Amino acid sequence: MGFWSLFLVASEPIVQVLLIGLLGAYLASGYSNVLSPSARRDMNKVVFSVFTPSLMFASLAKTVTFEEIISWWFMPINIGITFLVGGVLGWIVVKILGPPRHLEGLVIATSSAGNLGNLLLIIIPAVCEENGNPFGDQQICSARGLSYVSFSMALGGFYIWTYTYSLIRNDGQTYHGSQSQSNGSIEADRNGSCINEGANLVEEDDQELSTNQENILLSIEVAENQIELPLLSSGNLQGQRVSIWHKMKETLHKIVDELLAPPTIGAIAGFVVGVIPWLKSLFVGATAPLRVFQDSIKLLGEGTVPCITLILGGNLTQGLRKSQIKPVVVFAILCIRFAILPAFGIAVVKAAYELGFVPYDPLYRYVLMIQFTVPPAMNIGTMAQLFDVGQEECSVILMWTYVVAAIALTIWSTIFMWILS
Repeated sequence: MGFWSLFLVASEPIVQVLLIGLLGAYLASGYSNVLSPSARRDMNKVVFSVFTPSLMFASLAKTVTFEEIISWWFMPINIGITFLVGGVLGWIVVKILGPPRHLEGLVIATSSAGNLGNLLLIIIPAVCEENGNPFGDQQICSARGLSYVSFSMALGGFYIWTYTYSLIRNDGQTYHGSQSQSNGSIEADRNGSCINEGANLVEEDDQELSTNQENILLSIEVAENQIELPLLSSGNLQGQRVSIWHKMKETLHKIVDELLAPPTIGAIAGFVVGVIPWLKSLFVGATAPLRVFQDSIKLLGEGTVPCITLILGGNLTQGLRKSQIKPVVVFAILCIRFAILPAFGIAVVKAAYELGFVPYDPLYRYVLMIQFTVPPAMNIGTMAQLFDVGQEECSVILMWTYVVAAIALTIWSTIFMWILS
């Protein structure tokens, strides 16, 4: 397969994302006003609660089996390495370049969480359908590739809706906490000015307090402090225990909340149906009695990608005007995603293959390598919309990363295929 053919294959899904994003930008602009901020917020809730879980369930229930999960045991580790290395590099960028505090999690998230499902669903079958591809028969390649991508999508969704979800949620708490503090300080300044005016009127009366009255007040205050100190010291240890227990309960509650996010539940349900044969026979197949439910869920899942892309394009209209992200931070994210991570991925996959952790299958190793090369996950935009933080900055980062990905994915795909052929 020539370079130009590979360029067309790799750039087609990226161009699709950009075109749909431009449509979303137009619908949200003043020329149309179809995708207003409230409309994007409501659509985002539907994507989060219905479309994404449906996509997870439909893909996994159909393609994943227990035997395949066992034989693909290295893929979760490989994805974990992408999140770990990208997260560490993103943290270094945060410490060196110092973006606003409420955008630190966004920088780390876009550096670590890749689009491990939507793009691969288009790229892998397209590569398999090309004549002369290094992965064998077109139909067998497409079937195997779809299974790899579905498993990648589920694993990526699990990482994204736990680790990345937590980062963006913390950004939201930081942003809204600082907003409430600033509003409170403004109110305090207003109240303080009123109090100062009243204090000036009674200042002369305060100066008439006698020395005896001041001594009485001082003695009462000292006595109160002597009574309070023993009580505080005796309850200090117990207070620490209560505080530690309270923090443990809060942490456990956060983990449960993240695991109960609709996309994660959809992925878990898809795994269960896929690995249990009798359950799978109820939902999947031409003669399955509950096939209509699987088809309906699949139909809902197909709305995930266009809706997310339209929302991102709509947010972009505000991001170009209001974004607080520095260009150097965006450039650093581009370097991480399209220079450092792909090179690191080649070393990881080759080492795993030499150690016998990865089977010979070139397509499987190609998927493992491409997982290090994809642009940031579009679900990050969904999370930013949910927590109302960094929406404009997220849109700007995603716009530039997807523009550069059209070239970077092509170049790295060529290198990967050359290595595996």
